Amino acid sequence: MLLRMSTLLLRTLREDPADAEVPSHRLLLRAGYVRRAAPGGYTWLPLGKLVLDRVSEIVRSELTAIGDQEVHFPALLPAEPYRTSGRWTEYGDDIFTLADRRGAEHLLAPTHEELATLLVKDVFSSYRDFPVTLFQIQTKFRDEARPRGGLLRGREFLMKDAYSFDLDDAGLRAAYQRHRDAYVRVFERLGLDFTVVHAMSGAMGGSASEEFLAATPVGEDTFVGCTACDYAANTEAVLTRAPAAGDPDAHPALTVHDTPDTPTIASLVELANARGLGGRRDWTAADTLKNVVLTVRRPGAEEAELLVVGVPGDREVDLKRVGAALHPATVEVFDDWAAHPDLVRGYLGPQLLAKLGVRCLVDPRVVPGTAWLTGANEPGRHAVHVVCGRDFTPAGTIEAAEVRAGDPCPVCQAGELVIRRGIEIGHIFQLGRRFTDAFAVDVLGPEGKPVRPTMGCYGIGVSRAVAAIAEQHHDDRGLVWPAEVAPCDVHLVAAGKGPQLDAALDLGGRLAAAGLRVLVDDRTHVSAGVKFTDAELIGIPRAVVVGRRLADGYVELRDRARGERVELPLDGLVERLTEEVVAARRDRV
Repeated sequence: MLLRMSTLLLRTLREDPADAEVPSHRLLLRAGYVRRAAPGGYTWLPLGKLVLDRVSEIVRSELTAIGDQEVHFPALLPAEPYRTSGRWTEYGDDIFTLADRRGAEHLLAPTHEELATLLVKDVFSSYRDFPVTLFQIQTKFRDEARPRGGLLRGREFLMKDAYSFDLDDAGLRAAYQRHRDAYVRVFERLGLDFTVVHAMSGAMGGSASEEFLAATPVGEDTFVGCTACDYAANTEAVLTRAPAAGDPDAHPALTVHDTPDTPTIASLVELANARGLGGRRDWTAADTLKNVVLTVRRPGAEEAELLVVGVPGDREVDLKRVGAALHPATVEVFDDWAAHPDLVRGYLGPQLLAKLGVRCLVDPRVVPGTAWLTGANEPGRHAVHVVCGRDFTPAGTIEAAEVRAGDPCPVCQAGELVIRRGIEIGHIFQLGRRFTDAFAVDVLGPEGKPVRPTMGCYGIGVSRAVAAIAEQHHDDRGLVWPAEVAPCDVHLVAAGKGPQLDAALDLGGRLAAAGLRVLVDDRTHVSAGVKFTDAELIGIPRAVVVGRRLADGYVELRDRARGERVELPLDGLVERLTEEVVAARRDRV
C-alpha cells in the first residue's frame, strides 16, 4: 500500500482545537485522523480508518483463534425484545429511541444480548450445537448527556461484543477465562498499559465481571490496587470489610445535647470535645454518623423514593458508588426540604427514620453494637450513644462511602489501596441465564430433558481503544503509534524537489511492492520543516528522510519512539526495512 500526501484526504493543524479536552482528542484532530461531525460523533479520515481497521483486525484475529464466530446484527432494533428483557426501561435516557412511519418503536443498539439470544434460540435446538460463541464489530449508540474527550465518550462508537452460550456453569467459566486470556493478548498487542479490575455488572447483570482499564490521568474510571497483593477493583466495586459486631446493650443510654451552630462535621467534633459530650474529649469525625438524603427513581416508576444513606463522618458519599449499587435506579441528592419538614436538615439521625417511613441504608462499618454521635432529628441538637441494633435498625448496608488512598486492602488487609485513573477499554461478564430465561431458550439435553443455556458477554471498545493508545503513546510533538497499530510502517519524507522527490517515490514504490504500508510526503508546496513537523505529529514509527545526502547514496532513518537518527545507504534499504517490519509482525503474532 502506498499513500501520497499530495492526494491524501489529510489536513494537519498547527494549533490545538478549542474544544479538544484531552491529549488523544487534541492530537487525533491535529494529525488529521478524525474530524468532528456532530456532538459525540466523528468522521474517520483515511489515516484514522487505517488505525481503526488495524485495531479491529487484532481483536478479530484473537477471537477467531479461540473459536468465536463472527456475525453482524442490525443497529436499528425493535423495542419488543428489550421490553421483554426489561432493559428498555433500565437504560432510561441512555438509549436513542424512535418510531417508524407505522408508529412501531425502535432503538439504536447500545448492545446486542437480546438479538444474540434470539438468534441462538431460532437456529439451535440440541445440546450437540453447544458451546457456541458469536461476536461482531459493530457501531453502537448511547445518548450521552455530555459527550466529552473526543473518542473517549461519544454518542456513536465502534465496539466488539461477543456472546458465549454454554450448557452449564462450568462451561461458562471456561468461556469466560478464554476470553479473559484473549483480551490480555489483544491489549498487549495494542501496546497498552492496562489493569484487569473487579467491576460492577450494571445493566448487563450476572454474577461476575471484570474491566480492562488503560491507565491514564484523563480516564473517567477510578480504580484501586493493593500495595501487598494483586487485588484491583473499580472504586464502584470496592468492598468494605465490616468490623465484628458488638453488644448493643454494652453502651450507655442515648442522650440528646444542644449543639447550636454545628453545620459541619468538623464544627460538631470541635464542640463535642470542648464540652466533653458523653464523657469523652477524643471525638473524631470517624465517630460521627453522617446521614445523607437521596432521591431514588426506579425505571418506570412515577415517583421517586427517599433514601437516607449513613456513612462515618470522615467520609463523603460517592454518588457513583451509590448509583452502581442501586442500578438500574437513578440517584440524586435530595433538595426539597420544604416538602418534608419532618426531615431536619443538618441534624438528621437514623433513630426516627423507620417511623417516618424513610428507608435507611448504612455503610458496612455501621454494624450492630457500634455507637455514634449523630443528629437528634431536632434543630440544633445531636445525640450521643446512638447504637446500631438498639436505637436504630437500618434496612441494610450499601457501599456508598468514598474510597480513599491508604485504605486497607479488603482482601489481604496487609496492604494499602493506591488510587489510579483509567479508560475502560474492555469489560467481560458472566451473565448467567438472565437473557435465556427472559426468552425461554431451552434445548434438548443429553438425557432427553430440556436444558437452559447460560451466557457470557465480552465487550471491547474498539474506537475507544484507538483513543486510549493515543493517550498512552504521544509526546509534546505528536502521536507515537506502536508499530502494531500505526497506519503505515514507513513514512517517507522528500526534503526537496527534483531528485529527492523522485527517489522518495521510487523507494516508496519498492517498499510497497515488498508488502509494506508506506506514506510518502511528496508535497511540493510546503517546506521541509513543515514536513518534518507533520511527520512527528502523525507519529508513524519509522520515518525515512530523503535529503541532502542523497547524492552520496545515503538517507536518514528516524525512530519516532526512541528519537534516534541514523544515516543508512540507500542500497539495501528496502531489504533492511522489509526484514525489520516482517520480523516484528511475526514476533507480535
